[in-house]
Amino acid sequence: MVPRQNPQVSIIVPTYNESQNIISVLKSIRENIPKGVWAETIVVDDDSPDGTGRLVDDYVEGLRRLAEDTVSVVHRRVREGLASAILNGIQSAKADTIIVMDSDFSHPPQVIPRLLETLRQYQCDLVVASRYVRGGGTRGWPLKRRMISRGAALIAKLGLRVKTKDPMSGFFAFRRNIINGLTFDALGYKFLLEVLVKANKNITIREVPYTFENRRLGKSKLDASLYKTVTEYLRAVWKLYKSKRIQEAAARERKSVRFVSKAARFFTVGASGFGVNYLVSMLFASGLSEFWYVHANALGIAASLSTNFILNKVWTFEDRDFGLKRTLSQYGRFAAFSSLGAAVQLGAVYWMVDTHGVSYPFALLAAIAAAAFSNFVLNKTLTFREDLWD
Repeated sequence: MVPRQNPQVSIIVPTYNESQNIISVLKSIRENIPKGVWAETIVVDDDSPDGTGRLVDDYVEGLRRLAEDTVSVVHRRVREGLASAILNGIQSAKADTIIVMDSDFSHPPQVIPRLLETLRQYQCDLVVASRYVRGGGTRGWPLKRRMISRGAALIAKLGLRVKTKDPMSGFFAFRRNIINGLTFDALGYKFLLEVLVKANKNITIREVPYTFENRRLGKSKLDASLYKTVTEYLRAVWKLYKSKRIQEAAARERKSVRFVSKAARFFTVGASGFGVNYLVSMLFASGLSEFWYVHANALGIAASLSTNFILNKVWTFEDRDFGLKRTLSQYGRFAAFSSLGAAVQLGAVYWMVDTHGVSYPFALLAAIAAAAFSNFVLNKTLTFREDLWD
């Protein structure tokens, strides 16, 4: 008797007219789950006329009599396509790691341990079982189908700039959180392609080789409706292309807004530093201490430099890590770049006034602007380690 527990892996298996394969596939999946990994398999059946769903129901009932709860079935009353079926399966899944695979042995269950091990070993977000990396391939395909598959992959890589060599794979594992918040159109038959286009660009992806086995039993859906499948794929690629363009435009706009917002904060802090400099200098020059004005001004500069650093760290760049080593290192770079900014300002004023006869007030404003902007860029990229346009 196998104890019930929360599944660590949910395996989604969409089906349509797979009565000749499905039970053998489910048994093979069960045999290839690594030791110590608790997995659930979710069959999503599109109301198969050949009784696939009923066969799975009987198989599930047999497992329950053995007190096993490792397989479930989602019955859909309308055939809505592969991508839609995968989404339905994910909605029913309990685990944080998802595997998607076909139900006709074209995706060998023996590859499941390697998918899971790659996810674990490299701590990546997505692992694609690939026909087109070294060690992968296809078996039993005619030339026409190989050409169509290669052409579809090339279109996706060039048109959508996806990162994998086999973006058309239907066999992959991923961490569920990478699709949180995404809206899927469920067009065509390749769910992976939508994930690659719409997921965060920073997700980490690995590919592992496998050999696609042409089905031995049943009829291929691609062969039965080749023209329709190709047309749907091209339509889906076009829609994804437009979606990607909209996403990129929105991302550029958000980056521009963030850049301007942080620059405005940086310059506001700089203006406040002018006030701190003046007040501290006057306090030490004319107060009870009566420092020499040069010394008083040096203290004012040090005070404004410190307040500027703290305000920029906390407010402008939203860095709350005040570890001693990190903060001292940042403060040193901030002071160095601020001194460089002062040198830029002095040099620019001299160059404009003495070399080109520009009026001093205008030259001073232009030099301050140039020094402030260069100071912002240097501190953003080198002191606080941010991308320039983020």
